Amino acid sequence: MNKRIILPLLMLAIVASLSAQKKTQKTYIPWKGGKLEVSAEGRYLKQADGTPFFWMGETGWLLPERLNREEAEYYLSQCQQRGYNVVQIQTINAVPTLNIYGQYSMTDGFNFKDINRPGVYGYWDNMDYLVRTAASKGIYIGMVCIWGSVVKRGDMNVEQARAYGRFLAERYKDSPNIVWIIGGDIKGDQNADVWNALATTIKSIDKNHLMTFHPRGRTTSATWFNNAPWLDFNMFQSGHRRYGQRMGDGEYPIEENTEEDNWRFVERSMAMKPMKPVIDGEPVYEGIPQGLHDPDEIRWKDFDVRRYAYWSVFAGSFGHTYGNNSLMQFAKPGVGVAYGAKEYWYDALHDPGFNQMRYLKNLMLTFPFFDRVPDQSCIAGHNGERYDRVIATRGKDYMLVYNYTGIPMQIDLSRISGAKKNAWWYAAKSGKLEYIGQFDGNSTQKFQYDSGYCSGNDQVLILVDSTKNYVQKEWTELPDAQAKWTK
Repeated sequence: MNKRIILPLLMLAIVASLSAQKKTQKTYIPWKGGKLEVSAEGRYLKQADGTPFFWMGETGWLLPERLNREEAEYYLSQCQQRGYNVVQIQTINAVPTLNIYGQYSMTDGFNFKDINRPGVYGYWDNMDYLVRTAASKGIYIGMVCIWGSVVKRGDMNVEQARAYGRFLAERYKDSPNIVWIIGGDIKGDQNADVWNALATTIKSIDKNHLMTFHPRGRTTSATWFNNAPWLDFNMFQSGHRRYGQRMGDGEYPIEENTEEDNWRFVERSMAMKPMKPVIDGEPVYEGIPQGLHDPDEIRWKDFDVRRYAYWSVFAGSFGHTYGNNSLMQFAKPGVGVAYGAKEYWYDALHDPGFNQMRYLKNLMLTFPFFDRVPDQSCIAGHNGERYDRVIATRGKDYMLVYNYTGIPMQIDLSRISGAKKNAWWYAAKSGKLEYIGQFDGNSTQKFQYDSGYCSGNDQVLILVDSTKNYVQKEWTELPDAQAKWTK
């Protein structure tokens, strides 16, 4: 289709979608329960009133540069409808950065004295609009202040970091929906003085918002900043490589052939003292080439992004961030794309993985939230290698076990309370629920989904103390769990 036809049709679709949404959708605003905090046990996030916050993130890196106001509102509304409550963005990825309105992020180094010009809709006016619009939809902005490569090449020094930190903190300290993300695809020991200056300056002014660090692929912020007073939770980037895809990394930061085992980063981060909450802030992206740089490589699919999400959360992460090759760079007609992106961003909104993350969020909010722990002793015997890795998490009276390949598994039902346990299968790709039966609560039982050994038909085994009513036998899907916490 001609580019001149595509864009007007898109704008019509945007207007129609936003009009329908305003009439039908009730917006959940998390911070009505107070500011975002780390929970008492140090594993999860919550609002100040105790309401659990399950981080369901979307990677919208180039949102400030690539989309106009109408497109941005449409994108954020689509994220809201799919259950996303965080969008991670690159605030600036160059010095200066140019946005779609032809406005620069700064015109005189890091001097922000005259950044607000009368009669000019500037770069930061548009950023303010994005923050406000996200807030109207109950979405936090995970604000990566400046991309790591920009700092690495020397475009921001310590004094400039302090000036920039003061500007950002003063501008957004009263916005309810900010999470600060220091770094940006960089190791923490590279330009550490700059990162510490930026972080401590923001924190000295803004007492209201949480902060983390987005590191290089196959690394975790816990390696460098776990003890930093400004770091509230850890973030790791499991990255985009498949098993054995080393690609000349030199001193490799992880064991050989563990590239896809993102659950290992969770376990390592949570083993550190003090223990801080942790999340995979950049796993494999739907539709991106494996290894990232060769567009002729196999692409990561929806079942891959599901596997990364469930592995990470069941290992103990407090949430998860999804990514999509076309969405993260907002590919569209007339715009250059990277990593072999093949579809436009508005078409990628229909990709299956983008639409399946809601089922994970709803599952985790269905059960008691803060007593949940990862517990691989729920799996009797060996719990599998690589794609056969079976991974379990439990509360006091419920257990969830994720199985990607459908491999037979032996489960120790005595790890949770109850003389009898009710069991269900929960389909990760559809959210469909299927009652299995009731079992002796002190037994070890074999479970295997009917499809047999089949990658991509991933299932969650749900086991619940029969005296509890978190799930009903007759249900074929889980009701909206967010409503339970916000009545």
